[in-house]
Amino acid sequence: MKLSLVVDGRALIERIPVFAGLSQRDFDLLYGITGTRRLRAREVLFRKGDEGATLYGVLRGRLRVYSGADSKEVIFRFLEPGEVFGEIALLDSRPRSATIAALEPVELLTLQRRDLLPFLEQHPKVAIQLATALAQRLRALSDAMEDAMLLSISGRLAKKLLALAQDHGKPVSGGTRIELRLSQHALGELVGATRESVNKHMRAWTKAGVLRAERGIITVLDEEALASASGYALL
Repeated sequence: MKLSLVVDGRALIERIPVFAGLSQRDFDLLYGITGTRRLRAREVLFRKGDEGATLYGVLRGRLRVYSGADSKEVIFRFLEPGEVFGEIALLDSRPRSATIAALEPVELLTLQRRDLLPFLEQHPKVAIQLATALAQRLRALSDAMEDAMLLSISGRLAKKLLALAQDHGKPVSGGTRIELRLSQHALGELVGATRESVNKHMRAWTKAGVLRAERGIITVLDEEALASASGYALL
């Protein structure tokens, strides 16, 4: 697994799309109301249903976003350094829609709703940008639910591998290596399938030269074959 990046908190705030266009003075004010939080490996940040009122930015380490418990867990995505989450809680303080836990030691930038609301009242453009970002996040969740309902296990697994290669891939000789160590159980959680089903498809794709798996590190060798299996054409 690749070494985790470390992101500067001030730089992270300046890169958040919903805060684009702020002056340096406003960025200073915004950064001044942030805090930090650290998590141990496997520590849960919050659980689905918990009350939420905080936006988080990942400064160091990786987290997973999932729902359910034990063998019925479904992983929605992984969070990497530089990513921001929890925007919904800043607007409505309603219960969290998923559980998030650290995969390794994590350091987070925090921004509390009680501190941000006065800032948004002075910057209505930022409030509009925040609403747009939320709409995009909800659309992504809707797409994931549609995949679960309409795609076969093979299709869901192929589409997820392509997405992981795009988000966490590194070009290597002959293909793209996914820079995450993923067990077949974890892949099953990501696509709502059993480890046995994942193993069956992974073995078939390995034999066909579509991918290579070594100690949990997957290298995609034939993206077009995976795209065909997922039902999508590469553009």
